[in-house]
Amino acid sequence: MKRLAVVIVAAFAAFGMSACQQMNESPVEGTERLLEWSADTVENFARKPELKDFARYIPDARAVMILPAIVKAGFFVGAEVGSGVLIARDPGGRWGYPAFYTLGAASFGFQFGVQDTETVLIIRNDGALQSILKDQGKFGADLGITAGIYGTGMEASTTTNLRLDVLAFTNSKVGAFAGASLEGAVLARRRDLNEALYGQGATPEAIINQGRFKTTKAERLRSVLARF
Repeated sequence: MKRLAVVIVAAFAAFGMSACQQMNESPVEGTERLLEWSADTVENFARKPELKDFARYIPDARAVMILPAIVKAGFFVGAEVGSGVLIARDPGGRWGYPAFYTLGAASFGFQFGVQDTETVLIIRNDGALQSILKDQGKFGADLGITAGIYGTGMEASTTTNLRLDVLAFTNSKVGAFAGASLEGAVLARRRDLNEALYGQGATPEAIINQGRFKTTKAERLRSVLARF
């Protein structure tokens, strides 16, 4: 019982620290943090031998979504949440400018632990990208997107399935979690962060499809992706 109590307290602490950090920063500071962390995540994945396949999918990717800190916690009832950026190639094949999103999920069943996970979603075709831009909803039925996970210690067989629209590469930075899954995760636009960085009217579609907004603050991230 004592061990179970520690898990529950740790779960609330993990969410509490994440919430406090976001509450203490302005939306503009939040965008700058996410852009820097996203560039760090890409560089970190490229260095990890366990995720060596990550680099070979970037050159042909239509877009990527980078979620540098997804905090997961659970004791039979689980939850995970994290914000990040979606960035796609422009018509010339260059990396464009990022839009901000949040991923969240709740789950039930046998699961326990606390984990801080960095995740990169490789979006492999234009249909999957447009579904994310035009709709908000769950992976699977809502968005019509099929996804496979490749993480440290996980089976890599999913990455050989050419029919998958999205490949999710994950790396646990802190902690351990059993029973986690991308299935049922919901993507939602962060209007506050998009407008904080670009100004009023900066929707993901206007940023990515229409190319109406640009920022010098994304240059490091664009440069990191361009190395592949």
